[in-house]
Amino acid sequence: MSLKIRLARGGAKKRPFYRIVVAESHFARDGKFVEKIGTYNPMLQKDDPNRVVLDTERAQHWLKVGATPSDRVALFLARAGLGEAPKHREQPKQSQPKAKAQERAKAAAEAAAKAAEA
Repeated sequence: MSLKIRLARGGAKKRPFYRIVVAESHFARDGKFVEKIGTYNPMLQKDDPNRVVLDTERAQHWLKVGATPSDRVALFLARAGLGEAPKHREQPKQSQPKAKAQERAKAAAEAAAKAAEA
């Protein structure tokens, strides 16, 4: 099975706390995992050293074995010097304006350009 390094949510309602775990890809998000390698507490200030706690040796081991990190965990690993940051993902096409709205925006831009010339 393929291994993933990902976040498993804990904490109360509106008080998130995450464990950074190595789990098989088909396991549930908060379910069974192979090993816990760190924690992430988004409620702490960004400069707090306890916001992200990561066992770098174990993370390095699992990366060598072939575990693939999620986007958020890849960012944590890059900040710890264990890899490169994930590439910026493009905006999904689903959330872009539809065809008629794009036509109206284009017409408005052309009208504004003509008004600016005059």
